[in-house]
Amino acid sequence: MSRRNRPRLAEIAAAAGVSVATASRALSQPAIVSAPTRDRVRAAVAELGGAWPGSGARAAGDAGIAAVVPSLDNAIFSRCLQAMQTTLAEAGRHLLVASSDFHPETEAAVIRGLLSRGVDGLMLVGAQRAPDAWPLLAGAGVPVVLTWCEDPRFDAVVVDNGAAGRLAAEHLIGLGHTRLGVVCGITRFNDRQRARLEGVRAALAARGLDLPEWRVSEQDFTLGGGRAGCSALLSLAEPPTAIVCGIDQLAVGCLVEAQARGLSVPGDLSVVGIDNLEMAAHLSPALTTVHIPTARIGAAAARKVLARLAGEDVPRVTELPIELVVRQSSGPPRAAA
Repeated sequence: MSRRNRPRLAEIAAAAGVSVATASRALSQPAIVSAPTRDRVRAAVAELGGAWPGSGARAAGDAGIAAVVPSLDNAIFSRCLQAMQTTLAEAGRHLLVASSDFHPETEAAVIRGLLSRGVDGLMLVGAQRAPDAWPLLAGAGVPVVLTWCEDPRFDAVVVDNGAAGRLAAEHLIGLGHTRLGVVCGITRFNDRQRARLEGVRAALAARGLDLPEWRVSEQDFTLGGGRAGCSALLSLAEPPTAIVCGIDQLAVGCLVEAQARGLSVPGDLSVVGIDNLEMAAHLSPALTTVHIPTARIGAAAARKVLARLAGEDVPRVTELPIELVVRQSSGPPRAAA
């Protein structure tokens, strides 16, 4: 039976006279559901033309929700996935996780494999991907939710990444900095980093300032990448007095590099990140950053998938707020102090 023809979870729940969460538990964890309830769900599945788990084809609703993230070695996505898993578990659903390692072709292959295996929904990061991924998503026959960025063809839970870059830059400009540098991730296949970089440029342009290419260092999303980017910028004939980083992890690398060179932060160099990871408040100096509600993104994405599976009408796009969190890694440039 094709996935398109299998009974949906909401249909099974309605036919059995139980909640969607109960129907899901009966399908995925039958041992924890009472026998009468389990029998009603079993009868509903049969009536609707599906098959009980373990007897061959499955009813839509027990295959799991899949999340494909760029990296599993990153606290940003770990927080998102944990919140998503918690939200799904409360509804009796389980989460499948895969990583693309920031490679669009790998992501497309992972999406193809998941859809072939059979999943009930997909969560993806960003709205930029390999061309052959889009037809797979358009024909998936299951809810697809994008996160961080949106595409008009799909549901999305987003933040304003451009505004994140602007907030960071405007904070530094307000402190008196006019020569900013940026350490960010590789922007070619990363719409989040590209938008944050353009946000920094926009804030500078609004004050009649610029950000030349040679004061932008694109690096891997690692502490080493942050150190390498900071080193490259500090080696310039006119190094920046402040650095905006595309994520907190790069900002931590910048702090390490600056301190290894004997520089005072923020006395000699201000550093601002984007994400507000837990570690940001506990560094020395504590990191000024832009808060991205990563846990809320994961929870909201899970709720949107569940709502679509239940046949509920929900807004296509949910935008979550961001905010600047000022700590001790940013201050006026030495000459203006």
